[in-house]
Amino acid sequence: MHRNNEVAVLDVAILVVAAGRGVRAGGGLPKQYREVAGRSVLAHTIQALAEALPEALILPVIHADDEALFAAARAEVANVDSRQLAAPVFGGATRQQSVKAGLEALAARDKAPDIVLIHDAARPFSSPALIRRAVEAAQSRGAAIPGVPLTDTVKQIDLQGEDDSLIIATPARQSLRAVQTPQAFRFDLILSGHRQAAEAGADDLTDDAAIIEWMGQQVHIFEGDPDNMKITTPQDFVAAEARLLRDLPDIRTGQGYDVHALGAGDHVWLGGVKIPHDRGLIGHSDADVLSHAITDALFGALAEGDIGSHFPPSDPQWKGADSAIFLREAANRVRERGGMIAHIDATVVCERPKVGPHRDAIRERLAEITGCPIGRVAVKATTSEKLGFTGREEGIAALALATVRLPL
Repeated sequence: MHRNNEVAVLDVAILVVAAGRGVRAGGGLPKQYREVAGRSVLAHTIQALAEALPEALILPVIHADDEALFAAARAEVANVDSRQLAAPVFGGATRQQSVKAGLEALAARDKAPDIVLIHDAARPFSSPALIRRAVEAAQSRGAAIPGVPLTDTVKQIDLQGEDDSLIIATPARQSLRAVQTPQAFRFDLILSGHRQAAEAGADDLTDDAAIIEWMGQQVHIFEGDPDNMKITTPQDFVAAEARLLRDLPDIRTGQGYDVHALGAGDHVWLGGVKIPHDRGLIGHSDADVLSHAITDALFGALAEGDIGSHFPPSDPQWKGADSAIFLREAANRVRERGGMIAHIDATVVCERPKVGPHRDAIRERLAEITGCPIGRVAVKATTSEKLGFTGREEGIAALALATVRLPL
């Protein structure tokens, strides 16, 4: 595992602390699960870590109430399997308790890591260079954290006196650093520190470096990254999305069209939703005309053929298949290319059944299948005024446009 006095990446684990509620980010979902540039913050964070250190084990620590949210975020992470991204463990009421729970889970594995990096879920911009510096610092120093110099002058105010606007000191900013994550440690050292602190009831230590300081041992600073921002406030979400979208300048639009004949049956599938009807759609799969059109639009935007080239109707394994399989694969192809689905706009053409009563359910299901926020999925319906095959109720047609953003 060790060569040339360097730590092999297989001996490194990355603990992603994702159990917080993120109250400063405003109401709604915890901030790590909110969507930024087509994916949750947590998915962006895990993706960046996985790409920065491909052979390290990533262990998320989540809130016990967030299993479904984590599963959705996990589905947004591309090209990362269970050997690299472990099943999450539950954290505690504080960050300190959550980190200890993650460390104990790592200690219980067949082989504990030599080094652990502890990273905030709300920092999605960790670079390979930063992660490499963290590993090297942990190896050489035992306990080290990234920091960046301050650019603003800092004033200390009197919080103990009657006037909390009174300046009582101006610390020399040359000796100050703004601290980031990942914080990097020799695993046995930080595990021992957390265990000792828990036993002593020292439960108010605000970060993992403070654990080591509490033990009376030294913590070192290594070079951080000014771009390694933490998403904390609503304004941070705006800045993060703008930054992520700048990395996806290749904007493409694909179109899709599909039609299936109506025949015997008692329901039709539209956008993954089973709708009662006095007839059914005929096809090799479940004949979900809407999902097929959107699938073709996504493949078209990627210039990767059409649904038939990926899932040939001549292949018996797709007989009666759930069309969610096809659509999910097309969406995954976008993520595998490092991109995002910016918008889906689809139209169903039929006299019956009426799509309106099912529109929201269809949008929700399409959003679930594609991993795209529902606000980026539009579904419309129209008739052909009794004209043509749709007007004669011989079949149902669907048209779709899909806009994706890709890196160059």
